[in-house]
Amino acid sequence: MTSDSAAELEELGIVWDTADAAFAENLAAARAYHQQHGTLAAPRHATALDRAVGQWLTNVRRPGGLGKDPVRAEERAAALAAIDENWNPSALGWTVDWQRHYTYLAQLLNDGTRLAAIIPGVTRHGEDVGRWLATQRRDFRRLNQEQQRRLAELGVKPARAVPARTAATTARSPRGARGEVGRLVTACPILADEGSSARTTDRQTHRHRTSDRNGGTPFAEEHRFFLRRTRSRGNRCGHRAYKGLSALTQHERSR
Repeated sequence: MTSDSAAELEELGIVWDTADAAFAENLAAARAYHQQHGTLAAPRHATALDRAVGQWLTNVRRPGGLGKDPVRAEERAAALAAIDENWNPSALGWTVDWQRHYTYLAQLLNDGTRLAAIIPGVTRHGEDVGRWLATQRRDFRRLNQEQQRRLAELGVKPARAVPARTAATTARSPRGARGEVGRLVTACPILADEGSSARTTDRQTHRHRTSDRNGGTPFAEEHRFFLRRTRSRGNRCGHRAYKGLSALTQHERSR
């Protein structure tokens, strides 16, 4: 067969190498996946055109995954980049999972969804983009510069730091009992030191002396209410906190 005849057959789509034939079939599946999802950052279990395109993309991203022949590998990489220039996120410094969620976030915004409305539970193609976005805001300064730049272009900013006093407020949380006991246990030495003088001191003055240093909120009366409310729950507050609660209880009874 002449070279001209071979060239004509190749133009008709005939591939002579079986490896090239398999690559071409998987590339077609990758193209179909991209048309549906807008990215080649497919999870490993993804399929398209009855082919395991997610696993195939995972394989070709690995070192040597495009073949040992450097020329052929370069041609295959170019074919993938023609579909999605970010087909290999590890070369950019982040994961396939990050690239997929970033793409879906951009798609939601392009569809008209407000950034403020993308909260945990908002999904795209089954992925919780809202939860991912909350994580990116929280860990924004841990991302590399290119990731930060891409997110910033979408309007994403780092989350504001939560004040320590606010973060320590656990009165209504599942650990609220332990948190309140710990706060009152901290005040226990102050109450014990005052001893008998507290019995003869004006209650309002005593309340100011035992005010919470973190928030400045008096709790001399509050701790009495707390003791009544949590005395029966002391065994769930931890050993140290329970001992402190017991000390406060004894001090309360002596007043």
